[in-house]
Amino acid sequence: MDQALAETLTGWRRHLHAHPGLTLHEAETAAFVAARLREMGAEVTEGVGGHGVVGTLRRGGGGSNRSVGLRGDMDALPIQEQNESLPYRSTVPGVMHACGHDGHTTALLGAAALLTQDPGWTGTIQLVFQPAEEGGGGARSMIADGLFQRFPMERIFGWHNWPGLEAGTVAVHEGPVMAAGARFEIAFTGHAGHAALPHLTRDPMIGAGHAIIALQSIVARNIDPMHAAVVSVTVAEAGEAQNQVADRAVLKGTARWLVPETGAAIEAGMRRIAAGIAATFDLEAEVLFKVGVEPTVNHPAERDLAAGAAGAVTTVRRDLQAAMTGEDFSFFLKEVPGAFVWIGNGPGEGGCELHNPRYDFNDAILPVASGFLAEVAKRALAGG
Repeated sequence: MDQALAETLTGWRRHLHAHPGLTLHEAETAAFVAARLREMGAEVTEGVGGHGVVGTLRRGGGGSNRSVGLRGDMDALPIQEQNESLPYRSTVPGVMHACGHDGHTTALLGAAALLTQDPGWTGTIQLVFQPAEEGGGGARSMIADGLFQRFPMERIFGWHNWPGLEAGTVAVHEGPVMAAGARFEIAFTGHAGHAALPHLTRDPMIGAGHAIIALQSIVARNIDPMHAAVVSVTVAEAGEAQNQVADRAVLKGTARWLVPETGAAIEAGMRRIAAGIAATFDLEAEVLFKVGVEPTVNHPAERDLAAGAAGAVTTVRRDLQAAMTGEDFSFFLKEVPGAFVWIGNGPGEGGCELHNPRYDFNDAILPVASGFLAEVAKRALAGG
């Protein structure tokens, strides 16, 4: 990648960082993407599955019937940025690109630029700019809107930046890449009353307290130790006055797993614990368990193709374990073969971890990310 394009991409990335679009509110980002694609001469379709954008590059000739998809996600998080010294810090209160989707979007635009300048390919390349990855069901929305019927692709490839991995290094996993994930809510309902007369109440806080501890027994005692699993209670809501026993207490959190039977065991254990605690303390319990993403597991041929493409651009590692974070790219992989890789973002110290209010994407890896996407597309079209 020449210096001029690298500088252009850095400018685009920082613009997107300064103007983030929250999940399901990516209209401004989508408009920016569509405008850049049109400047490159791509066919552009907007409003796919919400604010999704698909840019199509076509070139005839030998092998022109082949097709491939490249995906980048666009949405930001409901986090107040704490990078006060950044000149391009978020201008939207309470919203920031704390996961690097601004970089993912920009890298895909960079791949489009490289591919339009490269005469060495024929076929169709679908550039999939996905909204609502952060728990908003964006992949499923695009699929439901006919993504793979309206924009046929034989394979699809994507990536995520990875703090803590050496900048520009591509990690290709042999097994699962990322975990399945669910969000849960457990509500205990009792009977409110004066805190000084607890015998006249049925205290849901007691149930919630026991549940916080008991839920940890699911992973400790119900899951095969060889199967990774996480149950984290992250929110507790109850009460309005210090001298009142509330009538309702709600726990919220997330569960993660790598194999389907583990997810089923977590949900069953959660419902069993909630029911048992409710019976013990004369409460009512409701459990909501909503699966947001499936495990992200690469297809073997596409995994190896991605590794080969990455090796032509940068250093490759194939020895990293899966992370318990989730990715709704997993739903694309259930529709067509494909692969998902990590690209190192550099050191994660100083708050530069994913979902941290001091996170910032490393612009120095844009040439590698764009180069990888362009190379894997070319190899897929060539029948690799």
